[in-house]
Amino acid sequence: MNLETATALAGLAVSMTWTPGPNNAMLSASGANYGWRRSVPHAMGVAIGFPIMLTLVALGLGPAIEPFPVIVKILKWLGCAMLAWFAWRIATAHATEGNDRSRPLTFFEAILFQWVNPAAWALAISLTAAYATGEVAVPNALLAASAFLVSGLASSYTWTVFGVGIGKALKQGWRLRTFNCAMGLVLVSCAVWLLLHY
Repeated sequence: MNLETATALAGLAVSMTWTPGPNNAMLSASGANYGWRRSVPHAMGVAIGFPIMLTLVALGLGPAIEPFPVIVKILKWLGCAMLAWFAWRIATAHATEGNDRSRPLTFFEAILFQWVNPAAWALAISLTAAYATGEVAVPNALLAASAFLVSGLASSYTWTVFGVGIGKALKQGWRLRTFNCAMGLVLVSCAVWLLLHY
């Protein structure tokens, strides 16, 4: 991979991991409601989940699944259902304050979401086709995964810290409840968008 291609890949990683989307909305909401320390596993799962997927797709998982459109459809609906569930959890977080069942996503839940996110699958397959083919497929896939890991770690933690700041500014009460409902609506909108475009 030459310098020009590597730079384009790094730019793509930054644009995909830093722009607002389901993962970053959930991380901001988690930071606002649960604080930095409790949200770290969620942030780690988001940052690590996609690079793992990208590597496995490049190693042959993507082409193995493509001939079975029913699997893609199941992943699409499962991903949208999970987004709706996350939206409900965020929107009702204020109603479960002090309840042990109110908690941020775990590390493995955050990783699992990447695997049922149709947008993540589409990105992983297109990245594999563009960067990880031929004799250099594995090293290029690992390089692409590394770019997304580094950018994803920085992005995940920044969006979480952003959420922590929002939580401190809003404190408790109706302002935080309004923020949670807004984040829930963002996730529902993302679910609808995924249904229409993937």
